[in-house]
Amino acid sequence: MADSDWDTVTVLRKKGPSASQSKSRQAVAAAQRRGDEVETTKKWSAGQNKQHLVTKNTAKLDHETEELHHQRVPLEVGKVIQKGRQDQGLTQKDLATKISEKPQVIADYECGKAIPNNQVMGKIERAIGLKLRGKEIGQPLEVKSTKK
Repeated sequence: MADSDWDTVTVLRKKGPSASQSKSRQAVAAAQRRGDEVETTKKWSAGQNKQHLVTKNTAKLDHETEELHHQRVPLEVGKVIQKGRQDQGLTQKDLATKISEKPQVIADYECGKAIPNNQVMGKIERAIGLKLRGKEIGQPLEVKSTKK
């Protein structure tokens, strides 16, 4: 016991990788080979220019159940959009260009796959001239005059 020196402390520790190094593909592959725990997460809409965000908690809604599920556009509304578009002689692409949206957005609304967005619904209403919301779905849109 007389040999022990309590004043000196020697710590042998290897410095871990920096944050940017630990995220590289090589570092992740090496960690997987060693059997270390690796957590991977996918970023939502990373690198995309998403203008219309879903306001509900999308992580919970992705795991749809009977009591918690995405609200979809009714097929009745899709048929009204399709009828109004065809009455004006527009294709889905033409209507999408007219309202500054992608053609897939129009296709999703027409087949009832889309999650309703009031901004998009308003644009489509004005473009085809028919109501898509409320009790009077399919009725002509009344143009409100502004008096000065």
